Amino acid sequence: MLQNKAVVSEYENPLVKKTNVRWVVAVLMWAAIAINYIDRTVLSAAAPYITKDFGLNEAQMGIIMSGFFWSYALLQVPAGWVADKIGQKKTLGFAVIWWSIATAVTGLATGFKSILGFRVALGVGEAGAYPSNAGISSKWFPDKERATVSGFFDSGSKFGGAIAMPLIVWLIAMFDWKMTFAIIGTLGIVWGIVWLLYFKEKPEDHKGVNAAELKHIREGQLKKEGIDNEQPMKWYQLLKHRNIWAMCIGFFTINYNSYFFITWLPTYLVKERGMGLIEMGFVASLPLLIAMVVEVIAGWLSDRVYSSGKLSLTATRKLFLIVGLLMASCIGFAAFADSAVLAVVLLCIAKSGTTIAASQVWALPGDVAPKNMTSIVAGMQNTVSNMGGVVGPIITGFFVASTGSFVPALLFSAGLIVVGIINYVFLLGKVKPIEA
Repeated sequence: MLQNKAVVSEYENPLVKKTNVRWVVAVLMWAAIAINYIDRTVLSAAAPYITKDFGLNEAQMGIIMSGFFWSYALLQVPAGWVADKIGQKKTLGFAVIWWSIATAVTGLATGFKSILGFRVALGVGEAGAYPSNAGISSKWFPDKERATVSGFFDSGSKFGGAIAMPLIVWLIAMFDWKMTFAIIGTLGIVWGIVWLLYFKEKPEDHKGVNAAELKHIREGQLKKEGIDNEQPMKWYQLLKHRNIWAMCIGFFTINYNSYFFITWLPTYLVKERGMGLIEMGFVASLPLLIAMVVEVIAGWLSDRVYSSGKLSLTATRKLFLIVGLLMASCIGFAAFADSAVLAVVLLCIAKSGTTIAASQVWALPGDVAPKNMTSIVAGMQNTVSNMGGVVGPIITGFFVASTGSFVPALLFSAGLIVVGIINYVFLLGKVKPIEA
């Protein structure tokens, strides 16, 4: 009762400056995603050494690399369900520590089966990251900051993807591949300890959140998530709603294109554009680094547009999704670029476009989900989107192998972007919470 009186007195005092604990939470969310992408990249950099040490062939290495997606994609919905049921603090904290241990012990592998097992275990843990972050955003931030924080925490994936390769290669050169896994795994374990000590399930429980910040958060939310644990429907009942399907289909087309930049782009730059390894390493990181900045700006700008009252939430989300996907279609024009420089510029525009769209994609679960079901909705759309990560590299490889060129693969990617635009224009309806 004393705490409630203090809250009332601070609400009534306009001179009390609100704290910004929620943005400290956002930084921790960003770091979790950055570590997520660094950890999943270690195997790619270490693959030549692992293949040599254990006598693995390309087919076995391909199975090992795909093992991550088996568990990662399939466990998105269960991870979201757990996060909404027991809370994002425990779910995300356990997830990061789990996948970090899986990373750290990979150096103890003795051959194909054990490495595959560690890779599957990595996917089990990493499945909890994005659904948990979406749920935290809905509890800890007002609606008018949702796209800002969504774009910010997702930008950690671009940072992690860009910095991972040079960092890991340097560590392997300094130590060896086994020690590198241990060092990288330690990062997440440290993060997990800090998270469990600092984060609270809801802002009301955090001592650092003053009444002014709490008012800013809760009075700015259409749904007050986390105050109770009541859920208005079963998770599978969400499949009856068109917006869920629109979110899943749209994100699939975005992720199909996004995975090109972390799978086939280095090969494209070397084989199609004639770059050397050092030049390729620098250029391949450019789209990710530029996109990281663009995504944060896009999330912030969309929140400013919505807060201004000039556009509805539905119009704002669709505007940024469509503009982002129009930019992403530049991946098709890159196929016909006369010079490597122009091709890289177009690819940077394309990647930036996918992240503009992504800033809205990760805000949509909080916009659309019924109360206390944001993590589940986020898990559903991420399950489908990661199928793009599974089939995208395979389809691109098929096109390149059968034609000897990346042109058909890039045009197919651009065609999927057109599908994404049509999907968001016509299938995505009014952006509002689903009612039972």
